Amino acid sequence: MSIITLLTDFGSQDYFVGAMKGVIFSINPSAQIVDITHEVQPHDIQAAAFNLLAAYPAFPAGTIHLAVVDPGVGSQRRPLAIECAGQFFVGPDNGIFSWICEREGNSRVIHLLNEKFFHQPVSSTFHGRDIFAPIAAALSKGLAVEELGEPLSDYVGLESLALKRRTDGQAEARIIHIDRFGNCVTNLTREHLSEEWFAGGARLSVNGQEVSGARRFFAESATEQNELFAVFGSAGFLEIAAQNASAASIIKARCGDAVLLISGP
Repeated sequence: MSIITLLTDFGSQDYFVGAMKGVIFSINPSAQIVDITHEVQPHDIQAAAFNLLAAYPAFPAGTIHLAVVDPGVGSQRRPLAIECAGQFFVGPDNGIFSWICEREGNSRVIHLLNEKFFHQPVSSTFHGRDIFAPIAAALSKGLAVEELGEPLSDYVGLESLALKRRTDGQAEARIIHIDRFGNCVTNLTREHLSEEWFAGGARLSVNGQEVSGARRFFAESATEQNELFAVFGSAGFLEIAAQNASAASIIKARCGDAVLLISGP
């Protein structure tokens, strides 16, 4: 039984998600569909990229991830199928899969050109139903990805997850996602630092405020109201958080804000 995941910014109010599922089941009635989320903010490609990056390792080999956050639908942006990490990723060429490809380091990218596998007629405003859903369904039935189009050596990428090195020698991270609790997810991982890094007086600085402590979990100790701390989240990235409060509101954070690593003491 093939697993197809869905991730969109369509919400649940309209017919869009249901129509995509209908196309999939029309082609492969035995497909198993898993909804990752349909509550990505409209047109927020980076939020979609982060959620997919956090979710795909939980799925078995052969899973097909259908992701549609597609402000360029109907334009010259290319439709893609990517084979990477033993799984498949189907959606628009707008950077939504680039962080996964960057992490894995080895991928095969196909420009979807074989209209034989599209749902006809193809709407210029709903490629999720007419291109991406039928392609995902075809893959779930064992179709070889190379039959869907032509190989590509390039694809649109979001800004790399790598840290920047400033002219003063200090490393600079950034906020890559803010979740619904107001936790600010950075591109820092355990490869860059550990909880013990803070014990020597090291700290983070973001928007003029410093974070000088780390925890293993959110409620590890009682704190003052709105006290900021760092914690490694379940996606493997260091997050700036505040217990029972929104860290993003406290530091007035936005995605892309710089996070400076300051060595102690």
